[in-house]
Amino acid sequence: MTSRREAARLLWRTAAGAVRGRPRAASAVLAWSLLEAVPTAVFGRAVAQATDAFIDDRPVRAAAWLAALAVAAVVGAYGSRRLYLALAALVEPFRDDLVRAVTRGALYRSLRGRPDTGAVARLTHQVEIVRDTFGGILVVARGFVFAAGAALLGLATLMPEVTLLVLPPLVAGLVLFGAAFGAAAIRQRALVVGEEEIAERTTALAEGLRDVVACGAEDQVRERLAAAVDAQAAAGRAVARFAAVRALALAVSGWLPLLVVLAAAPWLMRRGATPGMVVGALAYVLHGLQPALRTLVQGMGGSGLRLAVTLGRILETSAPVAPPLPPVAEAPREERADAPAVELRGVTFAYGASARPVISGLDLTIPRGDHLAVVGPSGIGKSTLAALVAGLLAPLEGEVLVAGRPAGDPAARVLIPQEAYVFTGTVHENLTYLAPDARDEDVVRAADELGLARLVRDLGGYGATVDPAALTEGQRQLIALCRAYLAPAPLIVLDEAACRLDAAAEARAEEAFARRPGTLVVIAHRVSSAVRARRVLVLDGTHARVGRHADLPAVSPLYRDLIGRWESGDPDRPSPEAPGTAGPEGPGTADPEGPGGSQPPGLLGDPDRVHPVPRADLPVDAGEVVADRPDRQDEVLGDLRRRGPA
Repeated sequence: MTSRREAARLLWRTAAGAVRGRPRAASAVLAWSLLEAVPTAVFGRAVAQATDAFIDDRPVRAAAWLAALAVAAVVGAYGSRRLYLALAALVEPFRDDLVRAVTRGALYRSLRGRPDTGAVARLTHQVEIVRDTFGGILVVARGFVFAAGAALLGLATLMPEVTLLVLPPLVAGLVLFGAAFGAAAIRQRALVVGEEEIAERTTALAEGLRDVVACGAEDQVRERLAAAVDAQAAAGRAVARFAAVRALALAVSGWLPLLVVLAAAPWLMRRGATPGMVVGALAYVLHGLQPALRTLVQGMGGSGLRLAVTLGRILETSAPVAPPLPPVAEAPREERADAPAVELRGVTFAYGASARPVISGLDLTIPRGDHLAVVGPSGIGKSTLAALVAGLLAPLEGEVLVAGRPAGDPAARVLIPQEAYVFTGTVHENLTYLAPDARDEDVVRAADELGLARLVRDLGGYGATVDPAALTEGQRQLIALCRAYLAPAPLIVLDEAACRLDAAAEARAEEAFARRPGTLVVIAHRVSSAVRARRVLVLDGTHARVGRHADLPAVSPLYRDLIGRWESGDPDRPSPEAPGTAGPEGPGTADPEGPGGSQPPGLLGDPDRVHPVPRADLPVDAGEVVADRPDRQDEVLGDLRRRGPA
C-alpha cells in the first residue's frame, strides 16, 4: 500500500467481494438493517408530534406518538438481534479465506528456499485482527449508511429546509476525515511491517545467539534490533496523531450541524416551523446523525485503519513472489519414454545469495529403474539434493529434470523425509492417502512386504482409528513408508525415512522398494543402505562420485573409511534377511543395547568429519551411521496430496 487512495479502494473491494460472494447472507443483512433503522426514522417525527401535542394540550395524541416510538424501538431491537447472525455468515468465511491465503503464500516461499518467518505474525495475529475489524467495520459502515439515511429521510419529511442546513457541514467533515484516512493508512502500514520485521529479527537472533556471542557481535545486533524498535515506536506515534484529525472531523460533521439548526431556529419559525419541528430536527441530529458519525469516525479511524493496512499486507505477502516452476516463459517439455528418471545438469544451490553453495555444479543422471543411495557427512547436502529432485527447492543454476520434465510434479515423485506424517484417521486411510483407489489386497500385500502387518494387528486392523500421538517415531515411519510404496508415482525418494527403524527392518523396507517397479533414491542413514543399492553417490564436500559399492573405495577416501568401519564391526551383525528385533519403541524399531542393533558402539572420532554422536532418541552404531545427526527436513502437505485434483 503506497498511495493514500489504495486504502479506501481496498476496503471497498473487500466489502464488495464479500457481498458478491455470499448474496444470500448480504440480502439478510440488508433486510435486518432496514428493520434496525426504523426507530431512527421514526424518532424525530414522533418527538416533534408529541411536543406539539403537549403544547396544544392534547395528551392522548402525544401518548399515541410516544407509544408508536416505543413500538419502533422494539422492532429495531429485533432487527438488530437478527442482524448479527447474518453478519457472521459474511465474516467467518472471510477469515477462512485469509488463513488459506496466508498459508499458501508462506508455503510458496518456504518451498523455494525463502522461509517466511513473518507468516507466523500474520497467521496468529494479523488474520485475527482482520477478522474482528472486518466484522466491526461492516457493522459500523452499515450502521452509518442506514442510520444517517433514516435521519436525513426523517428530516426531509419533517421540514426540507433543515436538510439543506445539515448536509454541507456533514459532507465537509466526511471529506476531511477521508483525506486524512489515506495518510494515516501509510503510517499504519509502517507499523505493521515493523511488527513483522521485529518478529523476524527476534527469530533470527534466537537461532543464532550462540554464533553472535562467539563472534562478539552483541553490540551490533543490539543496535540493529534497537533501531527496529525505535522505528516501530515512531510509527506508533504518527498513527496516534491521527486521533486529533478524527476529533476535528467529528466536530465539523457532528456538532456543527447542531449549532446551525439552533442558529437558524428563528428563520425556520418564520417559514412555518412549529416548536415541535425544531425539537424534532434537533432530535434527528443528536440521536440519529451524530451517533452514526461518531461510530463511523472512531471505527474507521481505528479498526478500519488497521483492517485496510493489515489486509493489504496479507494480500501482498500471500501473492507469489516468483513465477511458479517451471517458468511461464519456458516452452513446455514433453515427457520422453527414453528420458532418465532424474537428471541434474550443472545444478548449484545455496541457502541465500551470499551463502556458500551446498551443491555446486552437480551433474547426475539416474536411469529409470535405478536404485541409488546417497551418502555423506551431515550438512553436506543430501537432504538438499532430495528436495531439489522433488522440486521443493529451485536451483540457483542449472536444471533438474524428472522423466524429462522440470521437477515438482507431485504425480511424478513421492518424497518421504525422516519426520513421518501420520494423520488422525483409519489405518487404511493413512496407507492409501496417495493411492485412494488401491485395492484391499494390494494394501495387505504392501503391509506384508514392509513388515507392517504386526503393527496393523496391534492397532486393531485396517479400519481402526490412528492416534498419531500414541505412535512411536518408528511406527509412524513404517506407515509413511507403506503409503509411499502404494503410491503410483514412478520415483520414490527416501530421505532417511527409515532412520528410526532397526537395521533389519530398514533392510526389509529398502529391499521391498527395490523390488517395486520404478526408481528408488535413498538418502542413506546407514552404510548398509549403500551396500544394498545398485549405485552409490558419495558427497564429501569437494567431489561427487557415483559408482558401484565395490568400485567406490578405490576413488573415494571418505567411502573407503566408512566401509572400513562397517566391515570391521561386529561379525555377528544380522544379515539383511534377518527379522527385525522389537526395540523399546515397538516392532521394527532399534534397541541400541539389544541384540537387534546393527553394530556395537565403537570409535566416535573421524578425520573425514563423520562423527556419530549418541542420542537418546536415535540409536548409534559407530560403524554404520553416515551422519553425525539427522538432517532437519519438514514434511509439507503438498508432498502428501493425491494425484490429480482432490
